[in-house]
Formats: sequence, C-alpha cells, structure tokens
Amino acid sequence: MEWREIEIFLTLADELHFGRTAERLRVSQARVSQSIRKVERRIGAPLFDRTSRRVALTPIGARLRDDLLPGYRAILAGIDRAVAAGRGVTGVLRAGFEAPGVADLVALDRFRARHPGCVLEIREVDFADPFAMLRDGEVDVLVTLLPVDEPGLTAGPAVYTEPMVLAVPARHRLAGRASVTLDDLAHDPVLRAAHPPRPYWEPDDPWHTPGGEPVRRGEPVATFQELLASVAAGKGICPLAAHAAAYFARPTIAYVPFTGAPSVHWGLVWRTAGETALVRAFAAALGEDTPC
Repeated sequence: MEWREIEIFLTLADELHFGRTAERLRVSQARVSQSIRKVERRIGAPLFDRTSRRVALTPIGARLRDDLLPGYRAILAGIDRAVAAGRGVTGVLRAGFEAPGVADLVALDRFRARHPGCVLEIREVDFADPFAMLRDGEVDVLVTLLPVDEPGLTAGPAVYTEPMVLAVPARHRLAGRASVTLDDLAHDPVLRAAHPPRPYWEPDDPWHTPGGEPVRRGEPVATFQELLASVAAGKGICPLAAHAAAYFARPTIAYVPFTGAPSVHWGLVWRTAGETALVRAFAAALGEDTPC
C-alpha cells in the first residue's frame, strides 16, 4: 500500500463517512472511493460494508486498521521529531487536565525543554464532563483516565500510571486498615461523578465486586470538591488515583491503599480532526515513559 492509500484507509476507518474523510484529507470523495476500491482489489476482500445509511469496517478491515495504525502513528511521530529538531515546533498548546494534580506528575518539563518556542497553557477541565472543553476547542489535548473510546477523538499514549486508593471517612471502619480490596466496595455506597459513566470504563448496572457482591451507587456529585465533602460526611466511599492522598490530604478523610486492584492509567486524548504537529510533539514527549 502506498502512503496516501494508508492515510485514506485509516481516516475512513476513523470517520466511517466518505464525505467527512474527503473533507478532512482535502481530496474529492471520488478519490477516497477509488483508493479504497484499489486497496480492496489488492487484498482480495472488502474492507468496509457500505449501505446508503452507514459505513462499517469488516472484520478484515478492522484487523488491517489495528495492524497499520501503530506504525502509521510511529512514522508521523518520527517525522514530527525530525521537523522539531530541524526548525522547532512553535505555537500555543492548551492542555486540559481532568485531575490538576497530574500536571505535576507528567513530563511537562521535557516538552518545554524540547520545544522552547512553544507556550504551554494548563487548564482544568470539567469534572462532570471532561471531554466538553476538548470537543468545543477550548483545549487542544486532554490528559484523562484511560481507556477512552469516544467518536471523533483519538486516544494517544499513556503518560502516567499509578495505583488506586480508597477514600473513606476518617472514622470509617476501613480507615485504620493497611489495605483494602475491591470486595470491600460492597458494604458502602460508592460515589461517582454526576455525568453518565463511560460504558467502556465503568461496568453497566448492576456492578459487582470480584466476589459477586452487588455494589451500591451513591448519589452522583458534580465536582471533585463535592465528592470529597460527601466522603467526609459519610455519604459514601470512592476509589481514587493514589496521588489524591498527597494532593487532597485532610483530617476528615483517610486514603487506604488497594491490594489486587488494577492501576489507574492517565493518557492523552485529542480531537482527531484537530491533530497537529504540536499535539503530536506533546504526545511524543509525554508518552516516552509512564512513571508510577
């Protein structure tokens, strides 16, 4: 496959719309159709199911996308690094953070050192709807919890990984424990943000612990400070990323480490149509390691 064919195929696999693909790549819709048909003839199988109402990847198309995408992104990142080394990447990059404390934990200094001509603006996004500012164009890139599977958004690399802790009232029966497990979530309401849970991140109701016990959902909260106030008031408990214990320490809340719980992964997300060399340079700098 030629580079342009790969680009057209991957863009259509993302957009699933011939018109939007053509607009995004600044080519004619006929060019997109011709390129896809050429690739399908070479492979000997259809890559997309097309009807008058929808476009969908076939299983072979989905496999080809998954095989090509990492290499495609690696090539783009390599080109961007070469360009940055040759002439520098400049401009203003607005980075949103779902958890402001994570801004101190990721490699922002590495990005600033590599691209001194860039202005990096740090913004806190809405706790209840972390993708809103990204979709509205108020931030260029978002550091948020992974996984992310949102239409029109590209999930980039993980930039920080840490364990979980359980936030409980200071006088709670679990507060003095050395550690807790996911099965301990069965005994108290578990608090969450007011927006609907991401279907690919939180299980659908009913939610159960590994031991099969149902987990009660607490009253939703609109802000992180409201969540902490609710925990302190005994309205529920909440699993959090471990950095919360240092950044939001208070005498009314205890943070108890989890044993046997999955780690929390913070990663980059950006608008697919808004991907720029500056965004890719940011991803390249922050994605080189994921300290824990």
